[in-house]
Amino acid sequence: MDIVALGTVADLVPLDRNNRILIEAGLKRIRAGRACAGIVALLESGKRDPVRAVASDLGFVVGPRINAAGRLEDICIGIECLLTDDLTRARVLAQTLSAINAERQGLQADMVEQAQLAVQKWILQHGGENLPFGLVLFEPDWHHGVVGLVASKLKETLNRPVIACAPAGEGSDELKASGRSIAGFHLRDALAEIDARAPGLLQRFGGHAMAAGMTLQRTDVARLAREFDAVARAQLAPAQLDAVLFTDGELAAADFSLELAQQLRYAGPWGQAFAEPLFDGEFAVESWKVLGETHLRLRLKHAQIEQALDAMHFGAYDGTPPPARVRAAFQLDINEWNGTQSLRLLIRHIEPA
Repeated sequence: MDIVALGTVADLVPLDRNNRILIEAGLKRIRAGRACAGIVALLESGKRDPVRAVASDLGFVVGPRINAAGRLEDICIGIECLLTDDLTRARVLAQTLSAINAERQGLQADMVEQAQLAVQKWILQHGGENLPFGLVLFEPDWHHGVVGLVASKLKETLNRPVIACAPAGEGSDELKASGRSIAGFHLRDALAEIDARAPGLLQRFGGHAMAAGMTLQRTDVARLAREFDAVARAQLAPAQLDAVLFTDGELAAADFSLELAQQLRYAGPWGQAFAEPLFDGEFAVESWKVLGETHLRLRLKHAQIEQALDAMHFGAYDGTPPPARVRAAFQLDINEWNGTQSLRLLIRHIEPA
């Protein structure tokens, strides 16, 4: 059941009632100390306590480490880690997977930065209002194992379907590409329409509504870009490209509590199509500091709460100080330090109030 839980979460399967039951059964097994050696070792390598494991630990700690081996090296490393019954061996493999994942993270960050710069350059030349509805990106030095993650990041920031392409191998004229989509645009069906409109453009393709993969020739990137944008324009209204963030509303002052954060932590499992509660509110920024170059740690003051609140906004610092007053969408989080727990807000979106 621990393997079932990991596979269900890591593959972004919608968490309907049956899948939540399966995941919770797997998490209970992990918390009870009965997980396979590989999952225990991978949680430890990500500095997560198996006794307190939740679905997000499987999705953001264990899954990416296993997937990184398949993206950059040999997936057999991850498979062996999950199959071994020897905890010592599992820990060695988990450290190897963590090192590969760190390499993947650095590669991904560089590729995302290149993609964002390419989009900014395009906007400066043509205007933001003329940005394609469906965007295709390609750089000859990108790694094909990471293009799906790049497409996902750009899809989130631009709120439109994105395909990212990279050479299948060094010097290869064949490209491997991966796409990510938004609500209302079935990506696999869009590729089928492109294949019907332009036979031979896509050598192979497959996927589902929100994600798909394909192969094509390097000389056909511009053609794919035209076809993809044309299909997206035919199927998407301009209003669908406006990002909308839904929250569960504002919290009462008394609900900013460690007790509620603990209840929410284990009230899931949360995940795909069963999102963790997200709240919003206005705060004064009492202080802030940058951690690890891109993360923001803030002290936020709520009008109805005497003490300022700790908050983290990961990957949010772009060199610009936060506004003095903000409206933030956040989740209640638990900060664990030196054996003690405290309430922390995990910021998901922030804007001037």
